[in-house]
Amino acid sequence: MSPLLISLLVFIGVATLVGGVMVAIRAPADTKMETRLVQITTVATATKDGALDNGILSQPLDSGQDFFSLLVQRFGSLSLLFEQANTTLTPSKFAAITGILAVSAAAIPVLAGLSAAFIPLFGICAAFLPYLWLSMRKKRRLKKFGAQLPDALELMSRALRAGHSLQSGFHLVAEEMTAPIATEFGRVFEEQNLGIPMNDALDSMTARVPNLDLKFFVTAIVLQRQTGGDLAEILDKIGTLIRDRFRIWGQIQALTGEGRLSGIVLLALPPALFVAVYRLNPEYATALFTDPMGKKMLIFGILTQILGAVVIRKIINIKV
Repeated sequence: MSPLLISLLVFIGVATLVGGVMVAIRAPADTKMETRLVQITTVATATKDGALDNGILSQPLDSGQDFFSLLVQRFGSLSLLFEQANTTLTPSKFAAITGILAVSAAAIPVLAGLSAAFIPLFGICAAFLPYLWLSMRKKRRLKKFGAQLPDALELMSRALRAGHSLQSGFHLVAEEMTAPIATEFGRVFEEQNLGIPMNDALDSMTARVPNLDLKFFVTAIVLQRQTGGDLAEILDKIGTLIRDRFRIWGQIQALTGEGRLSGIVLLALPPALFVAVYRLNPEYATALFTDPMGKKMLIFGILTQILGAVVIRKIINIKV
């Protein structure tokens, strides 16, 4: 049997085993909407004898979830990641793209005439590309949201001083500003119109947008609604605090630029050097995958690379 076929069978077998174990360990959790609908259905379909009508409304909303939706719930809500990244992907499409990339990348070493030991490495690296793409989209969207937040708070503060209500302030931000903050604030306004309490709508927004400054904003609104006070002045102070934080963060980025560049060079140098040595002398580089001592050295090198990346990140990652 060829090494390519063996590697592919092992990859598919391990992935199937892990997926089956995850689905068996954890059952899907009920969503908030399902719980509310179940309560409404229980009251609406109850008969005089206390029996319940087994209608379509009493069935769980996620009874038609596919295998991949159940699979990803072991590690959290993948749908929330799609929403934060502002993409229309579904778990099934995401899994299909991941599998296609993994299989396609696993064929690259065979077509290039490389050793069969590269097949799992190429497949695993390609399988992480869709998740990396989603993470980058999420990070870019959240960063833009954080940059827009001070302007949105200033706009709401002026609206409150002009006599508008808090709900009108959310609507004004949704109308005057651009995405993503316009989308999120507009969603809060629409949820208010549909009868959802303000606190629940704000909690949902903080769950969709994990931003510390947004949590300060939501906490200020909740406290002001409970105890009273000048909300416009509070919003102005939060906006000023956010702007000062951005200014300090920019200074830190400038001072730590050399350290970040050094980390990138040190982390990229070993893989680039390995590729160069492999092109010059394949037998010399292949010993890392065939010789027992070479395998130990390779594992030790990867672990030290990861340790070095963590240490460099701790040094240059200064929280403001």
